Amino acid sequence: MVNATINGIAISVEDGTTILEAARKVGVEIPTLCYLKEVNEIGACRVCVVEVEGQDRCVTACNNVVQEGMVIRTNTRKVRTTRKTNVKFILSQHDYECASCVRSGNCTLQSLANELNISEMPYDSILEKNKWDKTFPLIRENNKCIKCMRCVQICDNVQGMHVWDVVNTGSRTTVNVAKNRLIQETNCTLCGQC
Repeated sequence: MVNATINGIAISVEDGTTILEAARKVGVEIPTLCYLKEVNEIGACRVCVVEVEGQDRCVTACNNVVQEGMVIRTNTRKVRTTRKTNVKFILSQHDYECASCVRSGNCTLQSLANELNISEMPYDSILEKNKWDKTFPLIRENNKCIKCMRCVQICDNVQGMHVWDVVNTGSRTTVNVAKNRLIQETNCTLCGQC
């Protein structure tokens, strides 16, 4: 067992337990966007950041394990500022027209933006034009993709189809059909998991 504290609460968890899992066990909620237990634990969204005593930077809770004696804080000014900045970056590449979105009111990103009091965007929006073949029966809206990689991981690790992949780098990073193919050229079974 590993002993640590989260927000002043003493915890004892099995070796290999992530900070996120440990926090949830004691009722401390840490927000996540990309996390999917045992499927997508890559910290891509960086929304689950926490402060660990002795570390200069915040660390992601979903893929960092609790270490003996660790002192973890989930709601410090530094954590809130880092989370807010990360969500703003995500929103800068997201179609921020929540009022007209079918998921409005049932959207984790929208709820998180509201919780963090993000009401206006300080960054210019960088939206990719939707080049999706609308004759294919899978609906895809590139402007709403937050690059969480859940679709890639589900398709690869659960469905075993390897249809999606990450392309480009930096602010141009996006999820697209793997190997620069058309969706019709893949083994997509239209399972809907993506």
